[in-house]
Parts: sequence; structure tokens; C-alpha cells
Amino acid sequence: MYISTTNSTNTLMKELLAKGEWREGERFLYTAFQTAGRGQAGNGWESEEGKNLLCSILLPPNKNLYFLNIAIGVALLRVIGEDFTIKWPNDIYFGDKKVAGILIENAIIGNEIKYSIAGIGLNVNQTTFVSDAPNPVSLKQIRGQEYDIERLMNHLFETVQRVLNESEQEVWAYYKSHLYRREGFWPFEDKDGPFEAAIKDVLPTGEIVLEDKKGQERIYHFKQVRYVI
Repeated sequence: MYISTTNSTNTLMKELLAKGEWREGERFLYTAFQTAGRGQAGNGWESEEGKNLLCSILLPPNKNLYFLNIAIGVALLRVIGEDFTIKWPNDIYFGDKKVAGILIENAIIGNEIKYSIAGIGLNVNQTTFVSDAPNPVSLKQIRGQEYDIERLMNHLFETVQRVLNESEQEVWAYYKSHLYRREGFWPFEDKDGPFEAAIKDVLPTGEIVLEDKKGQERIYHFKQVRYVI
């Protein structure tokens, strides 16, 4: 489903689902412009009109909610290139610059997951960023070429379907092998201050496992630790 302008594709999809107005069998919603694009933890998402890939995908329920995060990240990497990495939990990076973000939202009624929505913002043809986001970059800036956004989007949707049909073990292995700063010691910061650590693992429940230079293992949930870039 295409709509030229909306506040947020995730918000609109949730509203349509709640009202029973979402078309049966439809899995994809995309737009040319979001007036209130959203990222993780309430952050905004800057996007110049008609320049980027902005979409939401309705996903089948999965008991492992974090697996959906990594599956979408893996699909994005397979579409845009092996020289990109996944910054835990699911931002897509080129070097130390962010090219894409993913927001997974779940509808849970009682103990049952009714549906999940993956919102994706991929910087494609935008070359000027004016927000206070610290490190955005686009495919055009990286590759030096203009992209057909609709073709890129169709490729992504097909790839997501393929990834979701793969074994979780295979998808996890790909995710871990393409993590940002996956080798060596790097600067991090938590509530107690800065430290250096290496990424040891990412758990199926989404926590990152770090090992500092003293050999101490540190386990963090999202937003409990940050990369120092």
C-alpha cells in the first residue's frame, strides 16, 4: 500500500489494523514523506521528501521478539551490501555513519502476540541532512549513484520474506558475523562511565554481552550502554 504523506508508516499501519481497515493479505506500507517519523526510544527520523525508503512491514507473530529485529537487519544488509554492518541492536552502519534504522513494534493481547510491525528508514538519495542527528549518511553519498527507491523497496520486501523462511540459527550466525565493531576492544559508556570492551555475544533475548579489559563480563539491555563514536 502506498500513501504519499503520513505522520509515520508504523503509526498509520497500527491505526488501520485497530480499525479493521487494513486490507487482507497486504503486508507492506510505504510513503514518500513522513511528518513525524520515529526511531528507537522516541527519537525522530529526518527524511527529505521523495529521497528515501520509508516503509513498514506487517510481520507474522514470532515468540522470539528480538529475532524479528535481527531478521530485518540481516535482510537490509543483504540488499545494500556486505560492506555495511549492524550496530547492536539493529541500526545499519557504513563505517561510523548510520544509513538505516529499524523500529519493531508488537501488539500483545494477554500472552499472545497478535502481530508485529517493522518500520524501516533507509537513507537513499538524500545528500543534505539538517537535523541534529550526529552521523547520518545515504547510499548515494556512499556509492555516488542515484537509486530507484521503488525497485530497492521491492528487493527488500522479497529479501525479508526469504530471511523469515530461513532457520533462526542461520540468521543469527549472519547477524553476529556482521556486527559493527565485532572484533577488538572499543570504547563504551554506561551509567558508571566510560570503559573499553569487546563484544562477546548477543543473547537471543537481545542483550549484548561485553568483556572488558579486566576480563569482566558485562550484560546490557538496550539503552543501558552506548557505543562511543
